[in-house]
Amino acid sequence: MIASSCSRRLAGLSTGILMLVLTACAGQRISDTDRLALYRAHAGEPVSSFRLLGTPTQWVALGSGAVAVWPRQSEAFLLTFSGPCPDIEFAQAISLTSTQGRVHARFDRVMALNRQSIQIPCHIAEIQPLDVAALRAAERALRDGGEASGQASDGSGT
Repeated sequence: MIASSCSRRLAGLSTGILMLVLTACAGQRISDTDRLALYRAHAGEPVSSFRLLGTPTQWVALGSGAVAVWPRQSEAFLLTFSGPCPDIEFAQAISLTSTQGRVHARFDRVMALNRQSIQIPCHIAEIQPLDVAALRAAERALRDGGEASGQASDGSGT
């Protein structure tokens, strides 16, 4: 189980060391757990809300428990759900609830939009700002280090 050994090595590592471990695991497809660890390594302290006018410009599912959204190209947030979010990993699109243009932790929800599924709201437990420049650099380094193509955040959500 190479993927699980990589996951164990990710726990508690600094960003620099995290990149080395992920590069060592680059011969395989990065798991949802490892990808979520990469995003968490580039996440700041939790915030209560963020501004969202319209729909996110980009998003990526990070397993069934979290999603990253970009309200603007230069700004992104890691949204962690209070429980598993059915169908988020296979969603064609997502929608977020908001109040007066703000998405709030513990109040708002994400819905996975699929043609064949019922929309089940996924409650946002925590919101953390992402260091977009560092995250993109880390993803670029993973790609350049032999990571399978299509693993970087491309906004398709798949």
